[in-house]
Amino acid sequence: MTATVDKPYLVQPAPGVYAYVQPDGGWCLNNAGFVSDGGRTLLVDTAATERRALALREAVTATGVPLPRTVVNTHHHGDHTYGNGVFTPEALVLGHDNARAEQLAAGHQLEMIWPATDFGSIEITAPDLTYSDRMTLHVGGTEVRVIHPGVAHTTGDSIVWLPRQRVVFTGDLVFAEGTPFLAMGSLAGSLRALELLRSLDAETVVPGHGPLTDASAYDATERYLRYVAELAREGRAEGLSPLETARRADLGEFAAWRESERLVANLHRAYAELAGEPEGAPLDILAVLKDMTVMNGGTPILCHA
Repeated sequence: MTATVDKPYLVQPAPGVYAYVQPDGGWCLNNAGFVSDGGRTLLVDTAATERRALALREAVTATGVPLPRTVVNTHHHGDHTYGNGVFTPEALVLGHDNARAEQLAAGHQLEMIWPATDFGSIEITAPDLTYSDRMTLHVGGTEVRVIHPGVAHTTGDSIVWLPRQRVVFTGDLVFAEGTPFLAMGSLAGSLRALELLRSLDAETVVPGHGPLTDASAYDATERYLRYVAELAREGRAEGLSPLETARRADLGEFAAWRESERLVANLHRAYAELAGEPEGAPLDILAVLKDMTVMNGGTPILCHA
């Protein structure tokens, strides 16, 4: 079962720079983007299904630029990487050291979580080239900086920053109009990542999900993360489970954000950090998914792809 959503669309925030937005930005509907000088193209992320990755490929060629020779994955999650195989072997896939390891370990995880979704023919295609801290690529006259912010959304995130155009692709460090998801990363690390993003002083922020935004998205994300941290401190002090804490919480300004059920996943992460677990230490994902189903009114979370 899938949700009915609007068609993807392109936004061009700067010459030669395109964001590919997949409404509604819910589960498995990520954003991608590409940079081209007309002779060479770099793609940021792919898509969750073969059909959607092929549509992304068509969107690239429809602008008149060549297909990418480089694909940068902002992290390992399948909605951002399952479509890698549509662009290889012509393109080299780049990602953080941990993103490669995480993608290989996760395998066909999304297909196991959502067996009714038609993902198409997906061959797990992990990064061919990895880096540890940061690296710089050049697409003609465009400088593309790929920066690891530390453990944040996952242990292997990458920020893609175009300093001359002042455009940043945040990956899932930012969900515009959606709820952050920390189950495979870190709450404390996500706050540090927001400080790094602020230091770039971008004019255009391409989030991992949702419409294009600006630096105000960092403030909203930070408010949510600090809200989760406080809920976790209070709930843990009272001996409540993450689910019990989530069920009694008043979401306030965050109630309108998509995927509000992620609150309990984020509390699982916050509880782990309060207990002294290392940032990014694996959680029991099946237990997290079960709790999110409870928070979703007993209905399993829905893949929108």
